[in-house]
Amino acid sequence: MRSAPESLNATIVEAETIAGDVRHLRIRPKSGFTPAEAGSHLDVTVRINGLDRTRSYSVVDDRNGAWTIAVRRLEAGRGGSRFMATLQAGDSLRVTAPKNHFTLSAASPETLLIAGGIGVTPILPMARVLARRAKPRMLYAGRSRATMPFLDELAHLLGDKLSVLAEDQGARIHFPTAFASLHPEGEVYICGPAAMLQAARIAWVQAGRSPALLRFETFGSGGAREAEAFTVYVRDHHRSIAVARDASLFDALVDAGIDLAHDCLRGECGLCAVDVIGAADLDHRCVFLSDEQRRDGHKICACVSRASGEITIDTGFRPTLSRHDDATLMSVG
Repeated sequence: MRSAPESLNATIVEAETIAGDVRHLRIRPKSGFTPAEAGSHLDVTVRINGLDRTRSYSVVDDRNGAWTIAVRRLEAGRGGSRFMATLQAGDSLRVTAPKNHFTLSAASPETLLIAGGIGVTPILPMARVLARRAKPRMLYAGRSRATMPFLDELAHLLGDKLSVLAEDQGARIHFPTAFASLHPEGEVYICGPAAMLQAARIAWVQAGRSPALLRFETFGSGGAREAEAFTVYVRDHHRSIAVARDASLFDALVDAGIDLAHDCLRGECGLCAVDVIGAADLDHRCVFLSDEQRRDGHKICACVSRASGEITIDTGFRPTLSRHDDATLMSVG
């Protein structure tokens, strides 16, 4: 388990709704402001069903001593976006300083940016940085232009290098075509729902490209179906735990006093993956597990992935042996 990063007291200095259901928030810490690199995010303490949770949101700007984030309200999500949608100017908030697990390289011979929906938030600062040198290509997909934030700024930054693909106009990203024209050593930075990232990974591998040159981040909210409540039997703790529709498996386990190793809580690092025992109906929403691991169904990333009905897991917990037990085992050995 990681140690909790320092949390800062902050204030919402501006709050407005843009692009339909996206909340645009400027957050100023009372102290401890640090600039945010492109790709950075804040960990924000949100209140869900009376409990404090941590959610991560990408920093889209960091001017005048404040960080700006943009959050799409997802009714079927884990509750964080619904909390963020209620915030108004003057409200207090607790956040961490910016952290970056999605660092932009300065050495790539060519960079392709790809965003799906609200996945544009870490990609926009990258577009700003790259546009100062040479305008990169960017593919931006969404349900409709009306629901896609920052279109005007991206069009100004990138001009004809920006391709907008709106589903209501019948447009979708065709990854094999997008990757075919990329420099052999070019990099892709992509953020969007898990299904989009999975399609990109498949096309990237089929194109024979280096896995290290496909850089991704996910917001861990999209699955194959709507979230529903389910039950988990934790074999190593001999306990059955209910997981609410708007709670993650990770949160339900921690609330029940069952600790898991964790880091990103976005389905990327795999530290919170636990063993699944027997057959189970799983809805993988992570990007950590391979296609083979998903098909096998023997692992689930507790932070974002879900299930239906009841599943049995093993977290790897084993009770610490007492000195008497330890001495007994040594004598038997």
